[in-house]
Amino acid sequence: MSLDKILSIGGRPGLYKLLTQTRTGFVAESLLDGKRVTVGMTNNVSVLSEIAIFTLKEELPLKTVFKKIQEKENGGTTAIGHKEDKIKLEEYFFEVVPDYDEERVYPSDIKKVIQWYNLLHKNGITDFEVDPEESDTEEE
Repeated sequence: MSLDKILSIGGRPGLYKLLTQTRTGFVAESLLDGKRVTVGMTNNVSVLSEIAIFTLKEELPLKTVFKKIQEKENGGTTAIGHKEDKIKLEEYFFEVVPDYDEERVYPSDIKKVIQWYNLLHKNGITDFEVDPEESDTEEE
């Protein structure tokens, strides 16, 4: 499953898998507990494939950040948890994305990235290969 079908819903913990669309919104299933929820158009929803991390040069797609974490951890879960203190989180993230913009990427963002990566890994969603079109724009 690609990150195009994985959602973050404002005010709700964890990530959700998009199941179907309805007239007034859509139905999603929690990756935490498997419960289904109906989400209206008024909810703040982000698709993981559309999220990017600020670096000093450009915006790095979340998929690329997940791929770098996966390479660092040899395909396993992260060495630190998302509840670690600010300094440890920043040190870890600096190893993964050395040129991330420290002024625009907050510790809460790093916590989310680590938590989301581990949740995706736990649910068997580990295909973070970057599309050829995306890698062309990164090299430029």
